[in-house]
Amino acid sequence: MMRMTEMVKHLLIINIIFFIGTYLVPNSFNLMALHYFENEQFRFWQPLTHMFMHGGIAHILFNMFALVSFGSALEHLWGGKKFLFFYFSCGIGAFLLHTVVNYIFFHHGMSILVDNGIDKSQIFGILNEGKYNTDWSQYLSSGSLDRMLSAFFTPVVGASGAIYGLLVAFAYLYPNAELALMFIPVPVKAKYFVPIIIIGFDVCYGIIGGYLGISNSNFGHYAHVGGALTGLIMVWYWKKNQFNKNRWDR
Repeated sequence: MMRMTEMVKHLLIINIIFFIGTYLVPNSFNLMALHYFENEQFRFWQPLTHMFMHGGIAHILFNMFALVSFGSALEHLWGGKKFLFFYFSCGIGAFLLHTVVNYIFFHHGMSILVDNGIDKSQIFGILNEGKYNTDWSQYLSSGSLDRMLSAFFTPVVGASGAIYGLLVAFAYLYPNAELALMFIPVPVKAKYFVPIIIIGFDVCYGIIGGYLGISNSNFGHYAHVGGALTGLIMVWYWKKNQFNKNRWDR
């Protein structure tokens, strides 16, 4: 494994501090996690702070393993400042796609309820109390109601959007690098492994499977896809314009 680089080391430390802090500081998880922007619990700093929050040991271990493994290679190539810009850009891209999708889900349900004579302010009042009216199921299908409530109530945490950007960039720049991962017994080339993860797990199982009722995953699949798309666009543009030859540190 390549030696851990400086920016990766700093990100690793900050993530660990945030993770420990959620157990030591009351209500910190709720304040730092990303809430839907029309929810009263949303705060302006959450699009950034949620990237350093994690929902459990397995969550942070996987993300930090990927950060060290792939982030160090990219920082070594690009330099610290360019790597950090890329990392946060992918995280923000993940946040934006996740938020747009949640907005569509939420307002699809909201518009149906309003069209059936329910006052919009009343709906927000009930939701901001952490409740919902069971009568809404008269007007919304179970899937539409679930997506509306999930969009409003479910906080998002994790560096996964940024990590997916790193995975895509690594596969794009080092397509034939063989990845020997814990849960796969044989090495797999990056150009195969990363698309399988994104298309198989996030798009087919998470997003399409969710619509078909096959899966009920709590993973932020749209955030993963948003981070991956942002990373792909950026690394494609940089390579096309030979930008990757210029280290921002110099």
